[in-house]
Amino acid sequence: MKTYNSIHNFVTNKKTLITLGTFDGVHIGHQSILKKLVDFKEKETESVVLTFFPHPRMVLKQDSTIKLLSTIDEKAELLEKSGIDNLIIHPFDTTFSNLSAEEFVKEILVDKLHVKKIIIGYDHRFGKNRTADINDLIAFGKKYNFEVEQIGVKEIDEISISSTKIRNALLEGNIILANQYLGHSYSIVGTVVDGKKIGRTIGFPTANIRITEDYKLLPKNGVYIVSSEINNKLFYGMMNIGNKPTLGENEQSIEVHFFDLNEDIYNQKLKIVFLEHIRDEKKFNSIDELQSQLENDKKFSLDYIKKIQ
Repeated sequence: MKTYNSIHNFVTNKKTLITLGTFDGVHIGHQSILKKLVDFKEKETESVVLTFFPHPRMVLKQDSTIKLLSTIDEKAELLEKSGIDNLIIHPFDTTFSNLSAEEFVKEILVDKLHVKKIIIGYDHRFGKNRTADINDLIAFGKKYNFEVEQIGVKEIDEISISSTKIRNALLEGNIILANQYLGHSYSIVGTVVDGKKIGRTIGFPTANIRITEDYKLLPKNGVYIVSSEINNKLFYGMMNIGNKPTLGENEQSIEVHFFDLNEDIYNQKLKIVFLEHIRDEKKFNSIDELQSQLENDKKFSLDYIKKIQ
């Protein structure tokens, strides 16, 4: 898969099969559309996924509260697995949003991307103020000689339901359900940074994880079984997302205690995969009580890991 950071960088002498959208999470609903795109491909065509960053809502509504299932890097990694030829991540800004529907079709789809066929949802709206719909696109297709494949109501509704269910499941700590709808395991990527090193005083040293993309959705506060590949070796562990109420802190933190890890991993960038939710975050009456609970959490985690290995 070739990745382009702008429509204007894309160059091909072939006709293209295109789909476009946010593809947040690249879940099982999205994967069915991507399969259509790949299956439609002919000898003299290339498949193209066109997506945008930042998310249009961040620009048009200046919505800083929006939380996404995938960062742009995670999305690219997931899309590559689908077998598409090209991914274009175009910067979304007010200038782009002000293109009229016909300008978008003629200047972008036709002139730059050489569209032969576009696969799009029945509810897709485009152009300045999102005034054009699927019927306008079909009319433009006739005018500029490209096909429009419409994704049906049922399939689009399923995609919308899947996205909502994934977000709700994560916010409820239901990792198993979220992973089922995703078709892959939910994960976060962050850098190991210095912490207060309190965990090591009670036998549970932790890696403190800092995530730079504040728009990434985190599951609800609590304790989770996780895995991570570190220096080409798979390690399991338990992660706490929360405010550490037993220690009297208020700022949210992400900490992972890896089992059987004796390496210095400071400043390493780790992908941490969620496997299961153990329990909600809780305030304990003492450090001893917290330590006892962590021992129970570890036993639960190790028993779970044995079952899935």
